[in-house]
Amino acid sequence: MDYKKNDRRNNAVYDLLIVMLERMGIIVTVAFVMTRFAFFRQTMNRQQVTRSREGVVMLMFGFFGIIGTYTGVAFNPALGEFSGWSVALDEEEALANSRVIGVVAAGLLGGYRVGLGAGLIAGIHRFLLGGFTNVACGGAALLAGWLAGWFHHKMPGRRLELPTAFAVGALAEAIQMLVILLVARPFTEAWLLVQSIGLPMILANGVGCSLFILIIRNVLNEEERAGAIQAQKALRLASLTLQHMRKGLTADSARATCELVHNEVGVKAVAMTDGEVILAHVGAERERERERIGAAEIRRVLEAGELAVVQAPSAVIAPLKRKEETIGTIIFYFREGKEVSFLAMELIKGLSTLLSHQLEIAEADRYHKLAKEAEIKSLQAQISPHFLFNALNVIVSLIRTDPMKARKLLVSLSHFFRQNLTGTTTSWTTIEAELNQVKAYLNIEEARFVDKLRVSYEVDEEVLHYEIPPLTLQPIVENAIKHGIHGMEKDCEIVIRVEKGKDGARVSVQDNGQGMGSERLQKLGKEQLASAEGTGIGLYNTNRRLTMMLGEESAIQVESHLGQGTLVYFNVPKFKKEGSTDEKTYQSANYR
Repeated sequence: MDYKKNDRRNNAVYDLLIVMLERMGIIVTVAFVMTRFAFFRQTMNRQQVTRSREGVVMLMFGFFGIIGTYTGVAFNPALGEFSGWSVALDEEEALANSRVIGVVAAGLLGGYRVGLGAGLIAGIHRFLLGGFTNVACGGAALLAGWLAGWFHHKMPGRRLELPTAFAVGALAEAIQMLVILLVARPFTEAWLLVQSIGLPMILANGVGCSLFILIIRNVLNEEERAGAIQAQKALRLASLTLQHMRKGLTADSARATCELVHNEVGVKAVAMTDGEVILAHVGAERERERERIGAAEIRRVLEAGELAVVQAPSAVIAPLKRKEETIGTIIFYFREGKEVSFLAMELIKGLSTLLSHQLEIAEADRYHKLAKEAEIKSLQAQISPHFLFNALNVIVSLIRTDPMKARKLLVSLSHFFRQNLTGTTTSWTTIEAELNQVKAYLNIEEARFVDKLRVSYEVDEEVLHYEIPPLTLQPIVENAIKHGIHGMEKDCEIVIRVEKGKDGARVSVQDNGQGMGSERLQKLGKEQLASAEGTGIGLYNTNRRLTMMLGEESAIQVESHLGQGTLVYFNVPKFKKEGSTDEKTYQSANYR
């Protein structure tokens, strides 16, 4: 007789395990539905749950625990019989259920407060169902929430693994069996209950917790993959739009950017505004824009500097900022409201931020260019007084002794400064124009040396149209006269060469003067070297303008030896520089 009773009990345990595992389908369905909520997904991702949302999250997990209770199987220990669904229990009945899954999941994913809150909700519901284990099972739900919360805080930032979820679920159910034995009365029926449902519930709820985490992990992995695709798309768009947005927020850059974004994102239409003025629109009919998005919605985004969603029609307006100032908007039009998904919103936010950064870069580039041009003009302006001082000294010395020659020199000086003024208003000139400038300068300088100075030119006319910064050659020639041949009584010679090379031209000035030592040679052009004859700023400024406008490869190079003269040269690339004047056909001058 006892053998048959034990055999019947073993069969009942097996049948209960099968039934509980079958009803896991309901748990899977409910878990999947819950993952559709954005704030629930954030909780599953082990992010910090804000206080304002904790109550809602507790209710959701508590509701999940209640479903686990209702999907349970009623059991009468005295009769050893299981029944089907039950919404109320008799005094002698208990319940084999999956309530622990919801409570344990709450604690593992939300921490102590969420776990205890869900356990309290599910526990009160179980207590109200009745049965001789209502107190024990209700209290055990609270213990399960606390236990799962303890595991949550012991593993901060760690990925929740399936074995961990199984172990916590099984342990929580084992604790519930222990509480039933300690609290439920009569003890004999409690013991029969634990013998009959203990093992199936421990196994089923362990599997249920693992299954729940598996569902969450799959959902999150899908979101991560989708998020990675969106991030890749945003970065690709940032790369494609960079060349346009670096020019600033203009009609042309807005049009090109809207076309790229419309093709990549796949929305109904894309528009960009500068303030409330629409700069570009790509996609749906433009004449219907005012019916879709009014100026009031755009104005609110401009004032608040925050993204806004328009319901009718379906559109998202994102701000375009430069530093902290909102200077425009980008508008995304959708075919219907359901297309405005969480991932779409994240993509729009990312694009808005990236485009704003590009506008900031464009502004910084503009200021850098203005500062660079201002510095170049300043350096050019410093050369004119330097030469004027020397020229006037020569003319003053000739006014009494040779008035006619002084008059010719004044005409040359006027011509020189006319060209010099042109040089301070433009950023580029040609080698030929610089040579003409030098000839005007030497007309004045030759008056100082009378017959002691001989200047020769070796010029390749094929490179005369190459472009260089204005007032580049004259300071080098001036430096050769003022320092190179200074103190020589006769046979002063300066050779100016313009030679064609493989990658451009080489311009050089060579004198047969006194030369210089290695210590001064290393600093020449790199520092302002003051001397008894001047401040040393001319060659230094010339070198700076060359490197700023042509690059470091065009820096001034100096070769010199004491008593053997000095050679100063720089290289000119053959390609036309950005911002240069239009190329013209120059008449070849006779430099021989």
